[in-house]
Parts: sequence; C-alpha cells; structure tokens
Amino acid sequence: MFQQLLPQLKYGFSTKVDGNLALHVGDRPEQVIANRIRFAEHAGFSFDSWTCADQVHGAKVAVVDASMIGSGRDSLDTALHGYDGMITNLTDVMLTSFYADCVPLYFVDVKNQVIGLAHAGWKGTVANIVGEMVRMMNAAFRSSVEDIHAVIGPSIGSCCYEVDDIVINGINNVLNQVIYPPGKAHVDLKEINRQIMIRTGILPNQIEVSNHCTSCRTDLYFSYRAEHGRTGRMASWIGLTSEA
Repeated sequence: MFQQLLPQLKYGFSTKVDGNLALHVGDRPEQVIANRIRFAEHAGFSFDSWTCADQVHGAKVAVVDASMIGSGRDSLDTALHGYDGMITNLTDVMLTSFYADCVPLYFVDVKNQVIGLAHAGWKGTVANIVGEMVRMMNAAFRSSVEDIHAVIGPSIGSCCYEVDDIVINGINNVLNQVIYPPGKAHVDLKEINRQIMIRTGILPNQIEVSNHCTSCRTDLYFSYRAEHGRTGRMASWIGLTSEA
C-alpha cells in the first residue's frame, strides 16, 4: 500500500522464521542482537539505525530526532523510555516495535513524508494511542489527517481474544458507544483501532487491515495467549530511505 505512495518507504512485519527480536523475554541478548542485525540487513537498513521504545502499554508518542537514532538497538537500558509510539521525518531510521498478539499500527503522512509506528495492546487502544499519534504528527510536523494513510498489521483476532468487563468498558468508553454488552466478549482489536482511526479523521479508503490472527497462526507468528506467555516477539518496522 505505502510503496505506491512513497517509493523510498520500507515497512513490514517479522515472523517466527526471523527469530525472537525482543530483549525482554529471557533469551540470550547476544542471540537477539544477532537476530536483529540479520533482520535489519534483510530490511535494507543499517543496524545502527534500529530505533525502539520500551513499550509500557500506554499512549505516549516520541518524536524521534537525530540524537535518538539507535535507541534500544542493543540494550533495554537505552530504549526510548515510557513510549509505545514513535514518529519521525528523518530518512535512514528504522523504527521498530515488538508483538506477540498486540496490534501493530503504521502511519504515513504522504505529503510531508512523516512516518509513525505504534504498539496497541488493549490498554494502548483504549488510551487512544491512535488519536495521540495523529495529534503528535500534526503538532511536530503539521501533518493533516486527510494526508495520513494507515496499515493495521497482524494481531490476535476476535476468534481467539475473549475479554471481560475491564477491556469491554474501556473499548466502549474510547468509542463513546456501547459496542459490547457487559460480561465477556470476543473482541476485534484491529477493527476497534480502525474505527478509532476513522473517528480521528483518517479516511476509510486510506486504511488497510491485515486478516492474519497471530493466535491462529502459531506456525507463522509468536502468540502470547496461544503459547501461554512463553514465547518470543515479532517486530514491526518502518523507515524512509535516502533513495527509492
């Protein structure tokens, strides 16, 4: 989708074939870093450009400048602390974040060439990280919402994601509408984030949604729920290159 709009844009989502790409799940750091180096090379970026946050299931968004490039590349201690979203207009920066059922969100302002990446678990979803991404893109780079295109990547689907009133109430509140009745429900977090995008002003025909469920496809993806918490993490990534 995005490449048709900006040929110099690269983005994607890893699979189990790429190995665990997160430093916080107990794997040997040197093995994770080796996986990251290999993955960055395949994605067409220098490992020096790998930039990530520590992801606290919130809605804070970092504006990545030149001083932040490489944050979290080889250590949790240097990751951008307290953020679940990142935006930048710099080239040759590989923004990355990590998943094992949560929803990866990609944003591109095609007019001003601004990119963004957000990690949306249920907490980030109900905290409206979508709205905060759009607000920060406008505040930092004067992005207009009608110029923003979005992709919602693979995550757990409603087929496998049953939740209780805590999540249901949060979703109903962020949408200001009773979508799910009290009790328990199978929730589609991808669709909830799509609805929030539309309500924020992103045009429906500028949103693309993956139909992959990470819990159904444990042959392809890590899944926290399906694998009972003992699993690795995929990475979403996005970056603008200096040349198409």
